[in-house]
Amino acid sequence: MPLFDSHAHYFDRRFLTDAEGPAVDELLPAILAPTGEVSHIINVGTSIDSSRLALAQSARYDGMYAAVGIHPEDCQMMEGDPEDHLSALCEMLGCHEVDPAAYRRAHKIVALGEIGLDYYERDYLPVDKARQAWYFEQQMTVAAEQRLPVIIHDREAHGDCFEMALRYPTVQGVFHSFSGSAEMAHELTRRGWYVSFSGVVTFKNARRVVEVAASVPLDRLLVETDAPYLTPHPHRGERNDSSLMRYTVEALAALHGISPEQMARVTAENASRLFEIPLD
Repeated sequence: MPLFDSHAHYFDRRFLTDAEGPAVDELLPAILAPTGEVSHIINVGTSIDSSRLALAQSARYDGMYAAVGIHPEDCQMMEGDPEDHLSALCEMLGCHEVDPAAYRRAHKIVALGEIGLDYYERDYLPVDKARQAWYFEQQMTVAAEQRLPVIIHDREAHGDCFEMALRYPTVQGVFHSFSGSAEMAHELTRRGWYVSFSGVVTFKNARRVVEVAASVPLDRLLVETDAPYLTPHPHRGERNDSSLMRYTVEALAALHGISPEQMARVTAENASRLFEIPLD
């Protein structure tokens, strides 16, 4: 069973040159080749501009689909009226089309994301919790109205992200590159959410994430690269891409006592169900 990368960013500047490896126009045809290990990739936008790039790339490659949304860090750097940003997002999602779902299928849009909260302190960007919360809630409202799954970014904001999920019981999706507790993962999966793990589960110093990953039910588990970031061991420090996801799959399989082939099949089936993408 080929691998399903549920979260990547192929519009990232690290893929636009060959400084760290093949540029994206050479890399993706090789990764998504019919004889390759990877069958599907969700290309996840983080702003209005990058969401448009994600859509354009997804249109060019069989097996690639797009998520569009406004990331909590990006929302603090975007200029202009937030209401205009939300309107642009709704336009991309086809919210005002006669048949929005058909519009999204035609444009290979499968989720709203990456959205959420990020409380990690950066020297260049003080955390604006109120602004992040506004964008998060507005996008969750759109997801509820449009019946779209969401891709949640949660960095050092576990309690507030969990509370937002509880406020929108009709919205489901995935907490990507999960870093919360086993108790939080249990409550999310009990409510129908998925949790996804990246190359972090291969890191020697990621004991807590490994323990949580081992506790997640198989039918609620996704796997991702977050490319070009979070590259798995033994390639940590290099630019990540979907061809390296097998190391993460192998690590998760060992934690659950199953073969890598079984883990690849289960996580692909889960992603197919969440994003409504056929595997055949």
